Amino acid sequence: MTSRTCPCGLPGTYDDCCGRLHRGTAGAPTAEALMRSRYSAFVRGDAGYLLRTWHPRTRPERLELDPRMRWTGLEILDSTDGSAFHTTGTVTFRACYRGGSLHERSRFERVNGAWVYVDGDFLD
Repeated sequence: MTSRTCPCGLPGTYDDCCGRLHRGTAGAPTAEALMRSRYSAFVRGDAGYLLRTWHPRTRPERLELDPRMRWTGLEILDSTDGSAFHTTGTVTFRACYRGGSLHERSRFERVNGAWVYVDGDFLD
């Protein structure tokens, strides 16, 4: 087990946090948890996880990640619905990378009981 902290910003190690989701030994209980795990997948270059957690109707055929991209932090700004009692949810976040940041409101839905990323709107 690694002692490295999880890139998603929550306390705990990667293995105990997003690593469980990436390995498929746990599912994201909320839309925010899925969003955090997807951020961690971008940090770690895990395109397979990103594709597996993308809604089938909006998922690209393949995903090419830039190995030079260095993600430096995640801030959750807002979250609407997306709990165990919902079928949809949104998460507004800012993901920082070396040289800038990405501000997005992402939409999530449940497909066969599992949270998946649908799409998002870039914000100023």
